[in-house]
Amino acid sequence: MSNEINSSNFIRNIIIEDLNTGKHDKIVTRFPPEPNGYLHVGHAKSIVLNSGLAREFNGKFNLRFDDTNPTKEDTEYVESIKEDVKWLGGNWDDIFFASNYFDTMYEKAVLLIKKGLAYVCDLNAEEMRKYRGTLTEPGKESPYRNRTIEENLDLFERMRKGEFKDGEKVLRAKIDMASPNINMRDPIIYRIAHAEHHNTKDKWCIYPMYDFAHPIEDAIEGITHSICTLEFEDHRPLYDWVVRECEMESIPRQIEFARLNMTNTVMSKRKLKQLVDEGIVDGWDDPRMPTISGLRRRGYTSEAIRNFCIAIGVSKSNSTVDSQMLEYFIREDLQLKAPSAMAIMRPLKLVITNYPEDQTEMLEIENNAKDETQGKRLVPFSRELYIEQEDFMEVPVKKYFRLFPGNEVRLKGAYFVKCTDVIKNENGEVVEVHCTYDPETKSGSGFTGRKVKATIHWVDAQNAKPAEFRLLEPLILDDAEENEGKNFLEQINPNSLEILQGFVEPTAVENAKPLDKFQLIRNGFFTVDSKYTTDEKLVFNRIVSLKSSFKL
Repeated sequence: MSNEINSSNFIRNIIIEDLNTGKHDKIVTRFPPEPNGYLHVGHAKSIVLNSGLAREFNGKFNLRFDDTNPTKEDTEYVESIKEDVKWLGGNWDDIFFASNYFDTMYEKAVLLIKKGLAYVCDLNAEEMRKYRGTLTEPGKESPYRNRTIEENLDLFERMRKGEFKDGEKVLRAKIDMASPNINMRDPIIYRIAHAEHHNTKDKWCIYPMYDFAHPIEDAIEGITHSICTLEFEDHRPLYDWVVRECEMESIPRQIEFARLNMTNTVMSKRKLKQLVDEGIVDGWDDPRMPTISGLRRRGYTSEAIRNFCIAIGVSKSNSTVDSQMLEYFIREDLQLKAPSAMAIMRPLKLVITNYPEDQTEMLEIENNAKDETQGKRLVPFSRELYIEQEDFMEVPVKKYFRLFPGNEVRLKGAYFVKCTDVIKNENGEVVEVHCTYDPETKSGSGFTGRKVKATIHWVDAQNAKPAEFRLLEPLILDDAEENEGKNFLEQINPNSLEILQGFVEPTAVENAKPLDKFQLIRNGFFTVDSKYTTDEKLVFNRIVSLKSSFKL
């Protein structure tokens, strides 16, 4: 992946200056997810940015798992993250685990104790909150702050050996309880957690906090530019403090940029996990989820997601992107890629009464109306067809030009047909439409005798393949994360999934595989679902409608 994020962005300019001044001769970036959930589209922005910058400047890009919290992490998430990063084109040069640095982090914590810059504290979480102070009032020093170096070394070693319970003691950095930056008020750098780690198993029962571990990881790997989101801006003084006081040889620079926020989208792994755990969706890869695996199953391409990340660019101010913008890029990407097919989602039987009962002919229909080079396919046509229910109206409204009694329309790629009769069930509902056709009006014949005002699509009833169509709408009705006082589950869209049973023409999909994409005429872009498709029935997810009012 080449650098694709807005060539004039401020991070790129910093890198150019650092290279020109000789501060660095090689750029090293990283993407450091915590393996406590699946990646979402917000992470895609960071992957594209970090890997793209490394490639542009012939540097290195690392994938690193920030696995310092054993109670929330799992190998399932590790494997899913690898797959997602690779699929997006963020091919890493090296892969690392923060947990592989635990020995070094422990040694650095001991170094801080020996320098009088860290101490073991017995305050519980509630007491610590009271001692911390507020944005306008300084904090109060812990009564354990002035323990001797010897006592702290002994207690920290005993913490490591497992002599204390979870929460009984922590190791804190000794910085400044009066600092205007609350992050510098003696932050916790180690806590006790008697939990098995996915990588180190039961070797450790103490684990470093993120703010302590992350700068050490960056320094060990020689990261030159540690790019993170704006919420870490206030943590930067602590980041620099850890690098300096732990006497790291390599000194990385933290740079913050605005995270991705999108309308109708939840960007929180905790909330996404809640959707999975409570069965609101059928897994992390549910096509309604904003996870990368969900978008992939829905039919989004990596190219579309990358182009979206390019277009939104990099800035220092938070903003919210319209989710239709992402739809715009998948629509643009699939216009020429996705072959056309005809599918009927709400079937209504159409019988051509003057067409021979035992005849089936093969009609030529273009594979992609926007690209003639993709050729044509042969589609079966016979006496009985399926059309969409909405393409027939017994009593037409004004300016309705599709099929109704006495009206004539063109069947796409086939003939003119005129409605002559309808068959109703016992409830008075139309279940079958009878028509006659004019054999002189075959598409491609050059017929010019008369014109019709509508063309409708169809599938041959005798040869149609049964199919299920899943029409997807936003899972979240509005920006749930902006409604802090509400449970975000109150914003769940009860109509986010509509499942229809219908038919698809056989020729275009005879070799269809999971994740193959099609432009189903007049219905949208669809992909073959990778979870529910069987040998007996195809299941399609609608990726996006054919048109939108959104303009880039």
